[in-house]
Amino acid sequence: MSAVERVRAAYRSIAMTDRPEVWITLRDEDEVLAEAAGVRPDLPLSGLVCAVKDNIDVAGLPTTAACPAYAYTPVESATVVRRLTEAGAVVLGKTNMDQFATGLVGTRSPYGAVRNAFRPDRISGGSSSGSAVAVALGIVDFALGTDTAGSGRVPAAVHGVVGLKPTVGLLPNTGVVPAARPYDSVSVFTEDLALAQRVFAVLAGPDSADPGSRDWPATVRLAAGPQPVVAVPTPDGLAPLSPEGRDAFHAGAEVLRAKGAKVSEVDISVFLDAAGLLYDGALVAERYAAVGEFIAAHRGDVDPTVAGIILASGELPAHELAADQARLAAMRSAALEVLAGFDALLLPTTTGHPALADVAADPVGVNSGLGTYTNFVNLLDFAAVAVPAGQADGSPFGLSVITRAFDDQIAIDIAALLTGEPAPEPFAPSVALAVFGAHLRGQPLNHQLTSLGARFDSEIATAPEYRMVALPTEPAKPGVVRSSDGASLRGERWLLPVAGLGRFLAALPMPMSLGRVRLDTGEEVLGFQCDPVTAASGEDITAHGSWPAWLAEG
Repeated sequence: MSAVERVRAAYRSIAMTDRPEVWITLRDEDEVLAEAAGVRPDLPLSGLVCAVKDNIDVAGLPTTAACPAYAYTPVESATVVRRLTEAGAVVLGKTNMDQFATGLVGTRSPYGAVRNAFRPDRISGGSSSGSAVAVALGIVDFALGTDTAGSGRVPAAVHGVVGLKPTVGLLPNTGVVPAARPYDSVSVFTEDLALAQRVFAVLAGPDSADPGSRDWPATVRLAAGPQPVVAVPTPDGLAPLSPEGRDAFHAGAEVLRAKGAKVSEVDISVFLDAAGLLYDGALVAERYAAVGEFIAAHRGDVDPTVAGIILASGELPAHELAADQARLAAMRSAALEVLAGFDALLLPTTTGHPALADVAADPVGVNSGLGTYTNFVNLLDFAAVAVPAGQADGSPFGLSVITRAFDDQIAIDIAALLTGEPAPEPFAPSVALAVFGAHLRGQPLNHQLTSLGARFDSEIATAPEYRMVALPTEPAKPGVVRSSDGASLRGERWLLPVAGLGRFLAALPMPMSLGRVRLDTGEEVLGFQCDPVTAASGEDITAHGSWPAWLAEG
């Protein structure tokens, strides 16, 4: 579908669904069609339409953060919006939200409570409520939200869509109204993981205008490996769930086991204790630092619940904030200790799916319960991916895969096991390496690659100019040398972290070395080679075409 055709389809969906509360500002259709007509078809997001939460700047459209008195019209788009439009995506408009991104319910807005896409009497989840509903109803292909305490994951869970919450700082916050600045993250809603990662690849990267932005480290792990090790809560950690919710969680854990993951129980109390610091401790003062002065001057223009939470935080003494920051640092160390030896933590995304009437009766208590499994993630500097995992109590049930900072790809890989999707291609910096022997999948030294976070990319064949010999080593391995009377050899391409390649090379024993290997496509990649003197003493096995083929006949 072309960009123009996709825009027309989106506006038809808007008319058919009749959910005006999803939007705070919806662009004129003719204006958007004119923009779509100019989109180049070769761009990475060409043909896709999106929505943007109304605390993220879009040039020429008001930014309200769901508070009309706060509204301003930016001249420039937020960095993330600029990146997605430069990649060919077309923005339809700005979506409704919990005011000042304070809430997980989607009801704290003067533009109306955003009803759930499928159960209108239930919450849509917040604060990125409109963005999640726009995706769930199929109006847009993807939407941007923000996530400080779960706002990019809770709405995904109650709608059965994907909510990608990257490592804090990987998506710049330039042009985003802050909620709690050190813990804010732009998030992405999509129908599937493949599109989430495609959008993530376009948006990620540092921005000099955002001092909190971060780049991928050279040590970034690129894969979860063939048997990821996943932590799950002990029964006590699942106490907030209904019986159906617990059954749905255990079913998800069994899916991982069936697909080769090693799943073990851990005590998650330190994570839950950290979650309490966000609102019950002094860290909530970050909310006052973000918008407190405006709210104090415009009390009558602000949702009473939002105003009460944020203004109360302005009374906290600085020493309490310092003390809670020290507690949080200790909790971060303890949490990492709990996850030592694990690739990820699997948790329910949220505790249930309240009715709008429940929120009206207890706006603070109901909201607080929804963040049980989400509030701690940014505080502890973790990444998370929320994915659908069946139903519980008549509503969609969601699971979250939570990983250490910059292990975003590992979270996505494990999430793909849950959803049944092929693992999306990685996009963090990497170096390609061609392997031909003991480092192949299923061979005894493959663990040297996977322990570095390397990722299998593809099967390959060399140009017909190499010979292979069997070397008398332990374990047995082949030597590959370039030769004028060579043949094409089969092997594998792996992607290694940049720093991982250095560690791998430093540990490489004689007579092996790394050099450029020419593939049958004409491409040259780093690959294993052997010095000619040593190779001359080995048995020539070139005719077999690959190391596994020779082993099979031996």
